[in-house]
Amino acid sequence: MKKILIIVPDGGMLFEAAGIADILMQANRLQMEGVVSPRYGITLATPQLHPVIHGQSGLNLLADHRLSDIDPRAPCDTILITGRGLDEQEGTAVVDWLRLAAPHARRIASICGGAMLLAQTGLLDGRRATTHWRLLETLQSTYPAVNVESGPLYIQDGPIWTSGGVTSGFDLTLALIEEDYGFTLARNIAQDLVMYLRRPGGQLQFSRFNLKQATASGPISALLPWILQHIADDLCVEKLAEQVAMSPRNFTRVFTRETGVSPARYVAEARLAAARERLEQTTDSLERIAEHTGFGSSINLRRIFEKQLHLTPGDYRQRFHCRKMA
Repeated sequence: MKKILIIVPDGGMLFEAAGIADILMQANRLQMEGVVSPRYGITLATPQLHPVIHGQSGLNLLADHRLSDIDPRAPCDTILITGRGLDEQEGTAVVDWLRLAAPHARRIASICGGAMLLAQTGLLDGRRATTHWRLLETLQSTYPAVNVESGPLYIQDGPIWTSGGVTSGFDLTLALIEEDYGFTLARNIAQDLVMYLRRPGGQLQFSRFNLKQATASGPISALLPWILQHIADDLCVEKLAEQVAMSPRNFTRVFTRETGVSPARYVAEARLAAARERLEQTTDSLERIAEHTGFGSSINLRRIFEKQLHLTPGDYRQRFHCRKMA
């Protein structure tokens, strides 16, 4: 039996830990010929001093142990850490415990923001990793030794696994089961729980890019809404610089300083956001959407979607369109 420890903070989304535990328990329930004992023994631990974990939904979860009462040097197959809800003191306690426990665990995995805690331990240094799409830039800027990837729902790099936002922890759990007991069991669990064994696309299909705002009022601040209103026009640096009466070189420097991104990246993200909105809320053809959002053709639109979101515009529309379009 493989011992699985799930560390759950106060104030987080309890269905992350509860869902993972249910998936693992389904592996115990689906007995195969010749298998008698449970495949997994699951323990929930909280870094709080009290055993009751309060979720942000108002529901509560009773932990098996306080993390401080568990010997970090005791052998454990897998440690799973969720990171939402931890305050600084609790986070430090978890990081210190993980540093001691890591040599005694076969593998360690993080769910969503738990990757920030793994990064603090140094376990992610030099490794590929991911986290919730809202935290990707923070993870990379705070821990430059980590090779952050934005697209995958989960990543395995040696004994360390990281997953994207929230329910991607379920995808990771199925992958752990497949590694432990093979494809057939993981597939059967996925089918019983009406889940994808391999969910199509990455986590960026769920992201909502917040276009950067200028840090000060002035010509750049006034230019940003103008760009959104003229998204189908030629928005090269020269044209944008002309709009605010600057030289292209000075414009690029000022724009990047005040928004944190280059003019080219801002335009690209604005066009992608506009195309996604039209796919969600209109029945316009892909050619028409490409024309009205500055991509020029449906071929370019498809190329950008596959590169940035890891799915086609048609797939995106099918998954996220307004119900009135059905």
